[in-house]
Amino acid sequence: MKYALIGCGRISPNHIGAAVKLGLEITAICDAVPERMTIIKERFSLPDTISCYTDYREMLEREHPELTAIATESGRHAAIAVDCIRAGSHVIIEKPIALSLSDADRVIALAKQQNVLVCTNHQNRFNPSIQYIRRAMEAGRFGKLLHGTAHIRWNRGSDYYAQAPWRGTWEQDGGALMNQCIHNIDLLRWIMGNEIDEVFAYTDNLIHPFIETEDLGMALVKFRNGSYGIIEGTTNVYPNNLEETLYIFGENGTVKAGGKSVNRIEEWRFADKLDDPETVRAACCEDPPNVYGFGHTPLYADMADAIRTGRQPYITGEDGRRALELVLAIYQSAAEGRPVKLPLTDCSTLNFRGRFDR
Repeated sequence: MKYALIGCGRISPNHIGAAVKLGLEITAICDAVPERMTIIKERFSLPDTISCYTDYREMLEREHPELTAIATESGRHAAIAVDCIRAGSHVIIEKPIALSLSDADRVIALAKQQNVLVCTNHQNRFNPSIQYIRRAMEAGRFGKLLHGTAHIRWNRGSDYYAQAPWRGTWEQDGGALMNQCIHNIDLLRWIMGNEIDEVFAYTDNLIHPFIETEDLGMALVKFRNGSYGIIEGTTNVYPNNLEETLYIFGENGTVKAGGKSVNRIEEWRFADKLDDPETVRAACCEDPPNVYGFGHTPLYADMADAIRTGRQPYITGEDGRRALELVLAIYQSAAEGRPVKLPLTDCSTLNFRGRFDR
């Protein structure tokens, strides 16, 4: 399977690493900064036959990849995805799928029209810990779902934002919730039933005056099935990343996933006692080297299989849109000071420019 990567920045090693492990035919990589491509080729000992491009459109025209991963700044995801789809390439899009619902809808609709598959890169769904929780939910072991909470307590300082000028901007990134927290926000929505009635939220920029967007978000989510969700996301934790946790509470079960990227089961209590909590904890105790976890490889394996067999990937463009919609609903609620009903018809990060101007 001919594979290409667009964007060789911070997350690109996870993409290339997954492609290498799965034996994909890496034909080309692309980045506006040639030095980044050199670093990637040297790090993974990629052969000289792999072409390097600074113009992704030229790459698509010359290389005709069957699968293209998009790992650029967030504000360019949708436009690049549209060009890849028009070129006939299936796409893996780093989170978020887009920064506006209209752009996400355009990507999804065009992919269906062109018979091309879209996978949104919410790789933490493949964590063994999350898969255990998902299977328990699907089996009805929780009974009535009561509430769930997603906590993302991380640190991002001025050095992080200085590395790339697009970070922390409304046009190309969004804030802590859109960039750092959207993975756990996705998991909360997915496991708690997906369908949401309304959201009420606060966001603020407390100690990052050098960015346009929020460094703190708090939200209460009312799901259509009668359960509730709480989201706490921040990049203000001193002095470095503390934790990312997901709690699910039901009438017959309580679970907690924690660790660097919700990759460990820390609580596992069910009334049915179908499994031993210690055994479950031992099976779900990954210790990844960073917050990105180990999910890219199974995500790539699933997408490659979906392409070969003609089925939809485990994580679709529609899944990416749902995560985007929830973050945008939080932004809108916080900006307007009122609960926001879902579904949203359209919303964009650009709607909130000037929100924290001092």
